Amino acid sequence: MLTLLALYHHGYGVGKYISLERIIEQSRETYYDVLQKSSNGWHGAKHDISPWLNYFLEVVIQAINSQIGEFSISDIEKLCPGVSQDMIRVVSRQLQREKKIVCLGKGQSAKWERIG
Repeated sequence: MLTLLALYHHGYGVGKYISLERIIEQSRETYYDVLQKSSNGWHGAKHDISPWLNYFLEVVIQAINSQIGEFSISDIEKLCPGVSQDMIRVVSRQLQREKKIVCLGKGQSAKWERIG
């Protein structure tokens, strides 16, 4: 609950898109490593939450990176049960801006493809 509260406080409403508890349970060791990195400097207000936030985004990114050839948003949904279509689209647009994937169409029948 504290994780969700902190994310909401910083403007990230991811709790309504994904099950944070499930993700943490599936990769507990990695989560605690990231939590430690993000906590460094906490007492001096010099900590950096970006490793912790990126941990959650990485779940969707891994699913996208596992795709060979063209894929759809619904293909990623099947790989990430509990992650909403909206969250997958947010991550997809981010990867598109970073020129890591390209959209091959429009609307619900749009396909995506990894670059490189």
